[in-house]
Amino acid sequence: MSADAASPADAAAADGSAAETPTGPDRSFAAPPRRPVVAAVALVVLALLAALGIADVQPPSPRPASAPADEFSAGRAFEHVQRIGQEVHVTGSPAADRVRQYVVDTLTGYGLHPEVQDAVGVNAGKFGDGGMAHVRNVVAVLPGASSTGQIVLMAHYDSVQVSYGANDDGAGTSTLLEVARALTAGGAQRPRNDIVFLFTDAEEACLCGAEAFVSQHPLGQKPSVVLNFEARGSSGPAVMFQTSTGNADLIDVYAHTPHPVGTSLAVEVYRLLSNDTDFTPFLAQTRFTGLNTAYIDGSSVYHSPFDRPSTMNRASLQHHGDNALALARELGGANLPPLLKPAAGDAVYFPFAGLLVRYPAALTWPIAALALLAVAALVYLARRRGLTTIPRTLAGLGLALVPLIAAAVAAQALWALLVAIRPGYGELLDPARPTWFRFGVVALTTAILLCWYALSRRRLGPVPLATGGLALLALLGALFAAVIPGGSYLVAIPALVGALAGIGALYARPALAKVAVLTAGAAVATLILAPTIALFFPALGLATGAAAAMFTVLMGLAVLPVFEPLYRPPLAPRHRRLGAAPAAVALVASLACTTVGMVVDDWDTGHPEPTHLMYALDRDTGTAEWVSLEQSPGEWTSQYVRNHQALNRQFPVLPDGMLSVGPARAADLPAPEAKIVSDETSGDQRTLHLRITSQRQVRFLSFYGEVGDHRVISATVEGRTATTYVTEQDRFGIIFHGPPTEGLDVTLVLKGTAPFKLRLVDGSDGLTNLPGFTPRPPTVGVFGSHSSELLAVAVTQTL
Repeated sequence: MSADAASPADAAAADGSAAETPTGPDRSFAAPPRRPVVAAVALVVLALLAALGIADVQPPSPRPASAPADEFSAGRAFEHVQRIGQEVHVTGSPAADRVRQYVVDTLTGYGLHPEVQDAVGVNAGKFGDGGMAHVRNVVAVLPGASSTGQIVLMAHYDSVQVSYGANDDGAGTSTLLEVARALTAGGAQRPRNDIVFLFTDAEEACLCGAEAFVSQHPLGQKPSVVLNFEARGSSGPAVMFQTSTGNADLIDVYAHTPHPVGTSLAVEVYRLLSNDTDFTPFLAQTRFTGLNTAYIDGSSVYHSPFDRPSTMNRASLQHHGDNALALARELGGANLPPLLKPAAGDAVYFPFAGLLVRYPAALTWPIAALALLAVAALVYLARRRGLTTIPRTLAGLGLALVPLIAAAVAAQALWALLVAIRPGYGELLDPARPTWFRFGVVALTTAILLCWYALSRRRLGPVPLATGGLALLALLGALFAAVIPGGSYLVAIPALVGALAGIGALYARPALAKVAVLTAGAAVATLILAPTIALFFPALGLATGAAAAMFTVLMGLAVLPVFEPLYRPPLAPRHRRLGAAPAAVALVASLACTTVGMVVDDWDTGHPEPTHLMYALDRDTGTAEWVSLEQSPGEWTSQYVRNHQALNRQFPVLPDGMLSVGPARAADLPAPEAKIVSDETSGDQRTLHLRITSQRQVRFLSFYGEVGDHRVISATVEGRTATTYVTEQDRFGIIFHGPPTEGLDVTLVLKGTAPFKLRLVDGSDGLTNLPGFTPRPPTVGVFGSHSSELLAVAVTQTL
């Protein structure tokens, strides 16, 4: 009889790998004695490795202010944070002027010669929204001893209108100040290359400070390596999440920082998103290469009134600073020309056992192909031993999609339930205290995976399920290689190593050696995927918990053979309670963690329920509306809004779509106005020179044409060419942040000589003095957004 025709029992007996049970051989990779004990030991080992992998991507302990002068000290940097985060400092405000002067004075004290770039910037983000701003960037240069090029260290010093900006971006600003101190401290060796410290204005408004530097400042015309430092929260590791294209050479430099935390998957994902930072205007120019870093956990304080020094985790600040100083020194002493140009390709990189593993992106497809071949080889060899068949493995592949989809649905359902119980969660990416909820999602995902496995293993067999799971990972590796090459490693390498471990287990003796080989293969998947899961939770929040849940399932599929000894041998008599026990334990853990999360994360004065409210006054009709972005307004907001209406035509500065609205008493507030300075006609073109002013203290001043009107041929605002059409709004439009008190100088060239209608809108912040407004109670707070507490006044003027 040929090997292919051998019976499962004969093959297993010949291999000596399967223990006989009262009803037949154990048709799994390994049949160790004392199965539950062996499984528990193996799973504890994997859990410890997961914990170590996650610990490796956590920020270091903060150093005190007494640290050596040549080191970065979070204690010293935090003194800057306390000064910067004293008050809300939106661009154009007196508070922003004070922060800027503090930065200038501090740099001057370090022996540098900072200058203030006074300019007008234009939005250079991924969408042309007509944003512009009067900006004042602070620029200081530490000249190199024998420069081969220029490095730009960048952070923004402005805040949003309701935030104190201690983290965003007091963290980046203070990091740059402490790095400047360390590089200029007495006895410090002068860097070889020029280092530019750039503190931008109006990042929150429109990225306009960075654009003004790139387009107008002499130093912005030079090829540079740009390092941007941001924060989107209050804690967590400083993650290097974005790079310029052709990043391989810069990743090699970054890998030698004290605490490199980053993954090429993040770069791939970020390239697909609409998010912007000051790094965006630099990426649009080929003369720049660079890296973008931010810490992103604790997102509930992001852009909110709770972004104060007291909420900052100083370990995150230390992480920012350690890597920033190391990069400044490494690049400051490097031969820069090769780094000023994109490398031949991107690198694939990820954290693994305390290292930043990296390899050329050119290896992505070979690794994906090897994973497919290794899984195919495992299936072939397991089939020869009677442990699976091709149809059964294909069935296992199809069945592996079940927990993947079910976990994603369950994670989103859990979030929907939490939002239903606490509507304020609907305004957040993450709760203020998310840790227990994250454990709950992982435990819920584990329960789904174990339940699926317990229900499937007897009918299909452990080996078909394991090989099917690895086949799914390998196929996803190929799919990712085609769509997001930098993320293929997440599934291709676990599939490859898992398949090799499975092959090793087929040949290993005795049974405990088989378990050890399988556990080693699972360990690689754990060390790759556990840190990714830990980073995905803060990156996307519980609001998109499906992503972390799906990666948890992928990790579970990679370690299925290690789970197998938890259960009785496949052909042993069924014991329903024992079979259901692992899933039941995980489900109970999920319920317990979620319950604890609800108790721990209750609203209080330190973590109030976020609410959103605006006020919009139309001087054309003399009517006003309360407006909220809350689609299901909570108890406090419901006092003001009770209907839904789209207001984007009347108030183009408001978001598109249906908003929660309610009638408000009209306040006695003046409307902005446009005065014609000159009006000239030449043929079928009309040139209007206008002075547009606000009659009150405002944060922004905006003006828009009618919806669908394409008459504006060109527009110049404060000397800068402006957009002539905002596609998303189907109209001409400009929103100018930090307008001068004397108003905006505007020139419009129009098609035709007919009258032209402008919708003028200005905006200030604060609702306290409006008629009918009642201050929030202590447990009700302000949602962090660019439109919270906005007071907008609009009028239509025919020119």
